[in-house]
Amino acid sequence: MSTDHSPQPGSVDQAVLDGQAAYHRRALHFYDLLVFRGSAPLFWRCSPRNFLQMYNTCVGAKHLEIGVGTGYLVSHTRFPVSNPHITLADLNPATLDFTAERLAHFRTTKVVANALEPLPVAAESQDSAALSFLLHCIPGSLREKGVAIRHAAAAVKPGGTVFGSTILSLGVPVTGAGRWLMNDLNKKGVFHNAQDDLEDLRDQLKQNFDDFDLVTRGSVGLFRARKA
Repeated sequence: MSTDHSPQPGSVDQAVLDGQAAYHRRALHFYDLLVFRGSAPLFWRCSPRNFLQMYNTCVGAKHLEIGVGTGYLVSHTRFPVSNPHITLADLNPATLDFTAERLAHFRTTKVVANALEPLPVAAESQDSAALSFLLHCIPGSLREKGVAIRHAAAAVKPGGTVFGSTILSLGVPVTGAGRWLMNDLNKKGVFHNAQDDLEDLRDQLKQNFDDFDLVTRGSVGLFRARKA
């Protein structure tokens, strides 16, 4: 069962719009294969098991998914309750619709939202919030787009968890093939991570949380943080 609360975002930077435009409905049918069976293990050297383990250990009964992709990770997650309430937040209506259909057996709410702006979600209303493979698609350096982490934290209850993953360009090992693909995706405007540095990600987490873990698997930074 899905409900839709879709206020249109205000002025959105064109680069932000361009970054999500590639995720149209036709492309979404191939996304899981290309990302979770292709680029993640082969180019970024990060097994999909790492993402699923993080979801299984971090997700709560009321969960906010920011930048929903296809809903692959959520659909394969073991929730702590049988009837979770999942809020899907994304700027792209195509990904929202695709994911809501995939999760039709859950209670879902769709909201059109720009992660760089305060989210149209009640403050401290969620048990968990995820930003998975999102930050590397947002324009700017992590010092600028790290505001998305703050917005996620604002939506989570005290004691709740914010977690996610992002492909980094600096401070992590990047294979030759990975660097080639990363440069190509940056040129196309699909990625915006040429300046994304591991230490900048750590600093953003420090600014928003007292308690967090940050690990790397290949070129991917995976983080989880508990709200005080």
